[in-house]
Amino acid sequence: MFKDEKFDHYLFEDIPLDRDIYLMDEKFLGEYNEMMSKFLDDPKNNEYSSVGYISNIAARKVLENSLEISWFANIAQRFHEISIILPKEHFVYCVGCWQYDEKPIVFVNGNWLNSLHARSFSIFSLVDAIGVKQYLEDDKLTTDMLTLLRDKIDLLASEYPHISFLSFADSILLKSNWSVGAFDNDISYSYNPEIFIHLADQISNIYKECLGLATYAVITQGQNSYYDDSLLHISESKNHISLNSLGIPFAQLMDIENTARVNIREKSHEPADIYMDSQYYNSLNFKFEFKKHDQPKAEYSTKMVSKECEYYYNSVPTLLENLKSQC
Repeated sequence: MFKDEKFDHYLFEDIPLDRDIYLMDEKFLGEYNEMMSKFLDDPKNNEYSSVGYISNIAARKVLENSLEISWFANIAQRFHEISIILPKEHFVYCVGCWQYDEKPIVFVNGNWLNSLHARSFSIFSLVDAIGVKQYLEDDKLTTDMLTLLRDKIDLLASEYPHISFLSFADSILLKSNWSVGAFDNDISYSYNPEIFIHLADQISNIYKECLGLATYAVITQGQNSYYDDSLLHISESKNHISLNSLGIPFAQLMDIENTARVNIREKSHEPADIYMDSQYYNSLNFKFEFKKHDQPKAEYSTKMVSKECEYYYNSVPTLLENLKSQC
């Protein structure tokens, strides 16, 4: 298979990094080999033709038993990048042909690829009130204020049944599941990140109305290890609540918040209304004239991603004014 000397063969450890390549189901391996072999044997008389279905990716780092990948789930309606892991056991073959500008294709186990397109992913947001410590020291928080806040959040949550709200009086954790889907399953692309910008604004207004406090929000998105479960788990005894959350985006929430606190304390940048991981931020649909890449940003590290990450920070009104789509 792939015997022509013009083919470029890559071991798992040698998959090219940080460049555009493809994922493809191993079931198309034979058909692709036949088409490309004929084409390379006589390019003038044998046409190149598309085979199978590709997923756009970029390999980021080869680990001992897996490959860290950026999966570009949508590049038509928005630029949507997701960090995922390809276990080595699901790798089948990698081949390309640079002489004819044929990008490397990583053939993988079909069941794993189908699972990738069928599973649920998540958006997470942490909204935190500013100045609660001072309020507690001054004994300004009353039961009536907190009850009003809870009731207002209840009312807001009722308008968004597909988003879970977990509140702690001074902060709220939000989570929404979404899917990518594929041409051959009944799951559709359901990613709608802009709604979390609107929620950050609505929740901020509620905190100002009920407690007189401003808020800031941190938002991330990506693969959640509980990808087959519901938004929220509540035990039969009603005394255990789980957000079913573990993975890169959930860890990024805390890493961004901690880094932003340090940067603000060290005066590296000013406080902001909202802090967004770059993958989430880049997936937002802004108006054409808005220079989104020129907006303020900072680096941060997270243990679950090998490379340095970035977060963008801004004011919520600026983002709302420049979003293309409305929720």
